[in-house]
Parts: sequence; structure tokens; C-alpha cells
Amino acid sequence: MDVVISQPSPEKIQVLPHRQYQTSDSLTPSTVSPSPLDQFRIWFKQVVEDGIVKEPEAISLSTATPSGIPSARMVLFKELDERGFVFFTNYTSRKSRELEQNPHAALVFYWREIHKSVRVLGTVEKVSREESEAYYRTRPVGSQLGAWASKQSSVVEEGEVQARLQKLEERFARKDGEGLDIPMPDFWGGWRVIPTEVEFWCGKPSRLHDRVRYLREEGSPSENPSWRIECLAP
Repeated sequence: MDVVISQPSPEKIQVLPHRQYQTSDSLTPSTVSPSPLDQFRIWFKQVVEDGIVKEPEAISLSTATPSGIPSARMVLFKELDERGFVFFTNYTSRKSRELEQNPHAALVFYWREIHKSVRVLGTVEKVSREESEAYYRTRPVGSQLGAWASKQSSVVEEGEVQARLQKLEERFARKDGEGLDIPMPDFWGGWRVIPTEVEFWCGKPSRLHDRVRYLREEGSPSENPSWRIECLAP
């Protein structure tokens, strides 16, 4: 058991000492790639191939309103290209509305099983419709229908989404009876987080963790940028 709690009173929960982290990797500015995207590719490829981490693509996405009120939720990382990290969602959702108004975001990958984490801060942009279409066509039919059926983040009545889903199945049924033909909605697509800061973290005993941070040099282009690499205190 990793977490032990104490409840000294009905109103209070205390988490007792956490087990020690035991990452064997050594993380220093001299041992990482010059590019955080290349370093991420190394880590992510290893995580996927090892198969120890469940859902390594799950990330915490934080956004904020123009006045700075934050919100966070879990989404799925889907692509890494030469510019940044891509995920897909409904463009009318709360996260998308906040990204439209305040085009900055933070991502956190936390791979509990191997005591590693990656933190990303950056600006955002929508990916092209062609890129969104290419990914949409790889989704299962149920997920394609789901993109149409859910007015994400809106208040719904009980059973409303299921009723809408049934109507959509009828709407997109192929005339030859061979399944469904579901186009990508105009209100759905991808966001790309273009990093300005990336931190790699390895958990160590006694909370003396390894932390290496990349900062994009000021004036550096979003494609092929220059990075300052530094070690952070745990």
C-alpha cells in the first residue's frame, strides 16, 4: 500500500509518510539531449516499449481565463511534431474557450510506476484542419460519433446525450447499410502546445529529486529553437 491515511478528527485527513522514490536514472544537464523534444522522444519511447506505465499518454492540461482563474483536467496526448505537443478536443469546450482567450497552457506527464515526470509550459495554436482530419479518421467509430454527440462542458439533461447519439447513428448510417460514414465536426480538432519551458523530473530518495529544465532562448523561433539547460534544486 503506497498511501496511509490518519483521521485524527471527522473533518481532517492526514496522509502519512509516502514511500521513497527509487529512480535509478541520473538526470543532469550533461546527460540530456540539447533539445527537450528529442529528450522527450527518448523517454516516451522507452516508457511505451517497457510497458510498465499504464496510459503513458495521459496528461494533466491546465488552462486559465484572461483574468487568471485556472482550471485543470486530464486529456490524452496524441502527437509530437517539430513544433510541440498535440491533443484533440471539442473547440466549444471550456478548455478550448480558455485557450482562445488566453493562448497559454501547461501540461504534466506523470509516470508513477517509474517515478518520472515531464512538465511543459507554452503557447498554443490550433492544428490545421487537414491534421485534425487525419487523426479523426484513425478514431474508432464510437469515438467519432461521440465527438458529435457531446456538447462538451455544457449542462445536459439525464439521457440527453444517449438520445442524441441514437439520432446521429440514424443520420450517418450509410445507404448501403454497411456501417456509418461520419465526417469530422467543424467544432472539433487539435491544439498544439509550443513549449517555452520543459522540465524533466526523476524521483529520488529523501525527496532529493533530479530536475533538469529547458528554457527557450528569447527571440528563438518555435521551430528549431535554442534552449538554455539548467539544473534545479529538488
